[in-house]
Amino acid sequence: MIKNILSHLPGDFPRQVHWFEEVTSTNDIAKQMAKAGAPHGTAVLAGRQTGGRGRMGRRFSSPAGMGVYLSVILRPGRPAPELMHLTCAVGTLMCDAVETVSACRPKLKWINDLILQNKKLGGILTELSIDAASGLVDYAVVGIGINCNQKKADFPAELQETAISLKMHTGKPVDMAQLAAAMIYRLCQGAIPENRISLMSAYRKDCITLGKEITVLQEAASYPATALDINDDGALLVRLCDGSTKLLQSGEVSIRGQAGYI
Repeated sequence: MIKNILSHLPGDFPRQVHWFEEVTSTNDIAKQMAKAGAPHGTAVLAGRQTGGRGRMGRRFSSPAGMGVYLSVILRPGRPAPELMHLTCAVGTLMCDAVETVSACRPKLKWINDLILQNKKLGGILTELSIDAASGLVDYAVVGIGINCNQKKADFPAELQETAISLKMHTGKPVDMAQLAAAMIYRLCQGAIPENRISLMSAYRKDCITLGKEITVLQEAASYPATALDINDDGALLVRLCDGSTKLLQSGEVSIRGQAGYI
């Protein structure tokens, strides 16, 4: 698999790609490597995850041979507040990668889900480690899972109405090595961009949440709101029922559409 992935990367691109048949989570392996000093751009892929997860510990279905399960180590050397938009950056870059390989462009559900046909195509999990002495981010591990070649019946019963694969959408099997290479290349080249304003403008164009009536799930409470905008740090501006507005940070909340997943 590694040879196939490397064949789709430019010849001068660093060859720091690691493949495992099965892991609990590629993020777990990547964090271990990062703590041991693995350099920026190190990529970890697996054929199957037994404990794939998304935000807030939610399970991500990762059956063998049907998706790209990837984590990349980034070493931005910046304070954490300058990277609040990182998950948004990754989302737009992953839409670029999917579009390159499959000729279809997903949408994004704030803040970390890739969407096709109002169903979940993939998810992103960003984890940071901050150096206590300098206050800078020592490393960021960005994990992405994208459903590639599943049929509806391949998803767990509880996900069959809310999940989708690229094959289900396009009717064609996906070259997962080509997709993995496109994802790695874009993450290493553009995940820490200098022009945050330009990046967030692109993210807003891809975001399907804006303008929607949503339900905000925050700790033990839930309440309706309208999604208005996303600021340049990736926070979601919503209007509440009393007409007031509120900024939602990605680490605090989950959202659901009033009429279903979206």
